[in-house]
Amino acid sequence: MHMGSTEVTQVFAAADIVGESIVWDERNAELFWVDLVGKRLHRMHPESGRHAVFSADQFVTSVGLCADDSGRLIVGLERDVALWSWGEDFKIVATPEPDLADNRLNEGKVGPDGAYWVATMRTNLHPDGQPKPMNTPAGHLYRIAADSTCVTATPEIFTLPNTLAWTDDRRLIIADTAANTIYQYTLGADGLPQGERRTFALPFERGFPDGSCMDDEGYLWNCRVDGGYAVARYAPDGTLDRVVELPCAWPTSCCFGGPNLDRLYITSARFTMSEDHLAQNPQEGALFSVDVGVKGRLEHRFGG
Repeated sequence: MHMGSTEVTQVFAAADIVGESIVWDERNAELFWVDLVGKRLHRMHPESGRHAVFSADQFVTSVGLCADDSGRLIVGLERDVALWSWGEDFKIVATPEPDLADNRLNEGKVGPDGAYWVATMRTNLHPDGQPKPMNTPAGHLYRIAADSTCVTATPEIFTLPNTLAWTDDRRLIIADTAANTIYQYTLGADGLPQGERRTFALPFERGFPDGSCMDDEGYLWNCRVDGGYAVARYAPDGTLDRVVELPCAWPTSCCFGGPNLDRLYITSARFTMSEDHLAQNPQEGALFSVDVGVKGRLEHRFGG
C-alpha cells in the first residue's frame, strides 16, 4: 500500500486557541471546524483559499453536517446543541444536562444513525477562556436524534471525553484523554452501546488521545494532543499501525477531505502555551494537511 509522502502542509494560519471538530462538506468542497476556546466557527474552501469566520458569544465545542439541502449545521455549544445556518442565531434542539451547571459539552459527532452524539465533562475553562483546574470524572455520552430526543448512551463517567468513531463491525470508539486510553463499546440492535466499555488502544508515549476519524480501510486516525506532535493510525484490533510526525505540539482533530478524500486535515491548539514558545512556533493552532496514502470516508449527516 502506498503510504503517501507524509509531507505536512500548513493550510491556514488560524492561530486557534483550541481548534477542534473538523469536518469535510463534500457538497461544497469546504471544511468546517471550531475554535472552542476562541468562540469561533471556521469555514474554508481549501482549493481557492476562501475562508470565513463567525464569532459566537459562548464556547463552541463541536460541529457536524446536516442531511437536508439547507446548508445548516448541527453545533455543540457550551451546554446546548443547536441547529445553525451560517451567520444566523443558534436554534437550540437539546440540552443534555440542564441540571449540571458545572459541566460543559466537549466532543460531538454525527453517527451513522443520523443522530448527534455529544460527550460532556466538568468544565476546565473559566468564562474568559483561561484554564481552570479540573480532574473530576463527571462527563457522560448522549445521543440526540433528529427529533431532538436525547438519551444517555453509556453508564460510564468520563473525565475528558474525546474521539467518536464507528467501526464496520458495530463498535463505538471513544477516548478519555485524561486516562490516555481509547475505549470501545459493542453496539446493540438499537444502536446504543451495550455492556461495559473495553480498552481499544493502550497508552503510548506520544501525547494523549484527542479527536479521530476513520479511513476507508477501517483504521482509526487519532490526534495525539498535549505534546504528541503526531497523529497515530490504529488497526481495527487496536494495534498501533503507524505514527505521522506533525509540526504542531497539540494536534486536536482530523478528517479526510479533498475531491478524492485523500488529504488528512488536522486542527491544532495553542492552549496554555507560553509567549516564548509561540514566538518561536507561530504555526501552533494552525490547520494542516498531509497525504497519508489512504482515503477517508464521507461524514455522516444529522437527520440522514
